[in-house]
Amino acid sequence: MPRRNPPTGTDADLNLASLSAIFANEDKARDFLESKRWPDGKPVCPHCGGEGYALTAKPTSKRPGRKGLKKCRACRKQFTVRIGTIFEESRIGLAKWLMAIHLMTSSKKGVSSHQIARELGITQKSAWFLCHRIREAMRQEPMAGLLSGTIEADETYVGARKPRYKGTSKTGRGTSKKPVAALVERGGRVRAMPVDRVDGKTLKSNILKNVDRSATIITDEWSAYRGIGSEFEGGHHTVNHGQHEYVRRTGDMLVSTNTAESFFALLKRGHYGIFHHYSENHMQRYCDEFSFRWNHRKTSDGHRMVAAIKGAEGKRLMYK
Repeated sequence: MPRRNPPTGTDADLNLASLSAIFANEDKARDFLESKRWPDGKPVCPHCGGEGYALTAKPTSKRPGRKGLKKCRACRKQFTVRIGTIFEESRIGLAKWLMAIHLMTSSKKGVSSHQIARELGITQKSAWFLCHRIREAMRQEPMAGLLSGTIEADETYVGARKPRYKGTSKTGRGTSKKPVAALVERGGRVRAMPVDRVDGKTLKSNILKNVDRSATIITDEWSAYRGIGSEFEGGHHTVNHGQHEYVRRTGDMLVSTNTAESFFALLKRGHYGIFHHYSENHMQRYCDEFSFRWNHRKTSDGHRMVAAIKGAEGKRLMYK
């Protein structure tokens, strides 16, 4: 059986209009996914890494194998494009998976599981689990490389907006909201993660773990960051928000944490306007989602979608 050709054009051309044919046909969706996972057209066995080939049923076969079935030449095990990815053992069709990935990667402030459920025609429970599996694909690998250059380090508090006039909410440190720390590379990547405390041990350990020693660190005047400059060649520069100082130029360098604040603005807009609640148990996954879109902000929606698909390989997320 001849293999269907994936849609023509580059990843940059992938949008709602060009993807509509794939979203409407499960066979085209599977071919599209195979073309992104195995761009050279040679299936790779997820069990042993050997070369696979497509199994085609004979015209007279009474029990033909399911569509998209492959077999490894080395270990002789069968597999499909789903095996060894976040799609494994999912009863949701690949066309609907691709729809969800497109929605999540093209929506700047995220998309709720309720909307995913309506758009895909599935239950909200299934949509919630599907979204978390896609966030798992968006997660950065530990060996993705240290941040370098000029690094802005900052922290914020994410949680429900409680009415202050009733005395039920505090702002800043001492609040019941969940603290989130972020390290933003000027003009580059971000790494965001929830933290238990905003003390010096936690924040400085986070910087030392994720930033190259040749970097320059910029923070606000929070005392927890004191002493971190001795660990980095570029030193440590601060901007004093308490004195209403937000930008200062020191030589050729702009001392400011505005880039980190921009990332936090997106994270909070997603909380207030889309999700309305970030579970503390899953806060890291939401940070991964917003970090992924930030790290791919200079690319097209199509490139961002393909990057998420490629990140799905080798990852599994069980419901429990």
